[in-house]
Amino acid sequence: MPDALFRKTKAVAALRGSSMKDLIVRAVEREVTQPMPVKRKRVKLPLIHLSPGKKLDLTGFDFDELLG
Repeated sequence: MPDALFRKTKAVAALRGSSMKDLIVRAVEREVTQPMPVKRKRVKLPLIHLSPGKKLDLTGFDFDELLG
């Protein structure tokens, strides 16, 4: 642990009336019990939102007409 971080950790623990060990254990427990952040993928537009379980059926859709 870098010296500056050690000193700050020791001071914070003392101010809270705790031992340095208890402060570090609580900090590590908090860090490892948090859910992992979800990385979101970028989506390209257009985006169509459907109800869960629904599928978009484009059978028979005329894309040429849409672009023409």
